[in-house]
Amino acid sequence: MDRSAEFRRWKAQCLGKVDLSRKGSVDEDVAELVQLLNGQEQFFTTSSCSGRIILLDGSINGFEVQKQNCCWLLVTHKPCVKGDVIAALKRAHGDAVLKFEPLVLHVQCRQLQDAQLLHSVAIDSGFRNSGITVGKRGKTMLAVRSTHGLEVPLSRKGKPMVTEEYIDFLLEIANQKMEENKKRIERFYNCLQRALERETITGLHPKEKTIERSNSYSHKKKRSREKTHGKCVTKENYKELENDDDPGIGVTVFPEDY
Repeated sequence: MDRSAEFRRWKAQCLGKVDLSRKGSVDEDVAELVQLLNGQEQFFTTSSCSGRIILLDGSINGFEVQKQNCCWLLVTHKPCVKGDVIAALKRAHGDAVLKFEPLVLHVQCRQLQDAQLLHSVAIDSGFRNSGITVGKRGKTMLAVRSTHGLEVPLSRKGKPMVTEEYIDFLLEIANQKMEENKKRIERFYNCLQRALERETITGLHPKEKTIERSNSYSHKKKRSREKTHGKCVTKENYKELENDDDPGIGVTVFPEDY
C-alpha cells in the first residue's frame, strides 16, 4: 500500500471512531478549526481540547498534579466565576489545585512538509510550544501547544490555604488567559485559511514546496516575520508575539514508536 493510501486509511479509521473524551464531543471554541483541518486531504485531528479551567482534588508532587489519582471538582471551557470555585472547593478532601490549560491539538499530517506548514501557522498564531513528531511507521504528528497556563494549589488535605479574595484574583488571571487563548484559536483559523489558499494558488511542485518551507525553518526568532513562508502577522499581533515569554523557536523531529 502506498503512503497516500495508507494515510487515507488512517484518517478514515480515526474519524470513524467514537469520541471517548470526558465530554464526548469537540469543544465549541475549536470546532471550526477541527472541521477545517479534517476537511483537508493532508490533515486530520486525533485529539483536541480548546482550553479549560479545572479544579482538581488529589495527590500532588511539587506542582505536578497526578491526574490519574485525582477527582475533577470543576471543569469549564468558558470563563469561571468565584462562586463555582468556592462551592467545588468545599468538596475537596485532598490537595486541590486550580489550573488553566490552553489549547492542545494533535494533528496527523500526510507528509513532513504538510506538518511544517501547519507548524509555521501555529507558531505565528501564538502557539509557540508546538512541535512535530515522526514515528517509525511514517506517521507525522503535529502537537499544537502554548505555554500561557496557570497552576496554583488552593487547599491542603481538604483545608483551604487561600482567601476568597485571592481566588477572585486567580480567576481574573485565568479568565484573561482563557480570552487570550480564544483569540489565538481564531488567529490560527484565519492564518490557516490564508496559508491553504496560498498553497492552492501557487500550485508549486512538491519538491519546490519542501525547499521553500525548509528555508523558512532555518532561521530562529530573529528572522524577518514578513518574509518567512506561511506567516500571518499583523500590526495588531506583532508586538504581542514579540513579547511572548517563550524562548526562540525551532522545529525538532522526534523519532517515536506508533
